[in-house]
Amino acid sequence: MAAEKLNPVRNLEGYVGFANVPNQVYRKAVKHGFEFSLMVVGESGLGKSTLLNSLFLTDVYSAEYPGPSLRSKKTVQIQQTRVLLREGGVHLLLTVIDTPGFGDAINNADCWKPVVEFVESRFEEHLNAESRVNRRPLRDTRVHCCLYFLAPTGHGLKAIDIEFMKQLHERVNIIPLVAKADTMTVEECRQFKKQVLKDIQENEIHIYDFPEVDNEEDSKQTKKARASMPLAVMGSNVLVDSNGRKVRARVYPWGLAEVENSEHCDFSVLRDLLLRCHLQDLKDVTNTVHYENFRAQCLAGLAGPADGTRPRSSLGRSPLEQMESERHEQEGRLQRMEAEMDAVFAAKVQEKMQKLRSSEADLVKRQESMMNTLEVQRRDLEQRRRQFEEERQSLEAHILQLEQQANTGLRTLERNKKKNKIF
Repeated sequence: MAAEKLNPVRNLEGYVGFANVPNQVYRKAVKHGFEFSLMVVGESGLGKSTLLNSLFLTDVYSAEYPGPSLRSKKTVQIQQTRVLLREGGVHLLLTVIDTPGFGDAINNADCWKPVVEFVESRFEEHLNAESRVNRRPLRDTRVHCCLYFLAPTGHGLKAIDIEFMKQLHERVNIIPLVAKADTMTVEECRQFKKQVLKDIQENEIHIYDFPEVDNEEDSKQTKKARASMPLAVMGSNVLVDSNGRKVRARVYPWGLAEVENSEHCDFSVLRDLLLRCHLQDLKDVTNTVHYENFRAQCLAGLAGPADGTRPRSSLGRSPLEQMESERHEQEGRLQRMEAEMDAVFAAKVQEKMQKLRSSEADLVKRQESMMNTLEVQRRDLEQRRRQFEEERQSLEAHILQLEQQANTGLRTLERNKKKNKIF
């Protein structure tokens, strides 16, 4: 195979136009907007809903629409909340995935299974959509990031924390957070972080590693975040006055614990890295690493082992079976459409026949009415004709009588004239 030779880079003397391609990509991306799915996991009462409100500076959860832990029973359920956010002309469709009831039961065995099944179901839906014969524009509903809240016990990871992250770290980007950092002193928080990192390394748990960036300021922020893992955070829905400015803080008798003050907690570091610097990288890692691993495992079952038994993928069917299923679904849709069209046609024919029968009945009624009217008119004319005949006959008889009387009078007159001549 011949190797291609790449000519050296040449600087163009004039303006051609392809330097504007990034602007075209930017305009297209802004036009369509962005999607981001964020999962929050942790025991009830760790401030998950409050932290989300603080992260996005909006009431994702409010008194009218409280967090899932206040709306649901103490069972592990997956609940989604979608919020359309707009900042600087850029739209972000945020999907918040919460797990109310996680870790609250007396027996928490297998409480992570609903979360694992949910994450894999999002992968399955995406793979199914990609494998369709007639593909449509895909909505990315995969889970891009999981914020795992650790209770500030000061004693490292609990067994449920270790098991959950071991089950999920190959499927989603996990960012461990120390919840309610304002409940610990600075030294207690530092020691707790060290113990958590030690437990993570000993159990070979892979958490999301913030990548290096070209921007010097962002690179410093990334290095600071790596050194501060797991990030200690807190949230607040209350705006208080601090030196003439409104800040989100928690009020205590000894002072304020400001949410966005890096000396009080790592909240500002989390928001900058999560939303400003690495949001797209979280989506890229989800697509190129976690989803591709899931896709490879699913498609690996197509060849089958040497003994002839073919393992099933987590999807439960091969692409050929999926295509056959789609064909049956398409045929079913066509049959349903044909049945609906036949039903509509039959209904239209029935309606038309009913109208024709109604019109025919109206015509018959009108004909009968006209015949009755004509019969009445005929009888009236016949009666008037008879009356006319009677009157004519009576008149003729009267005229005849008058003529006879006139003739008689004339004869009498003539006789009288003759008599008078004689005398």
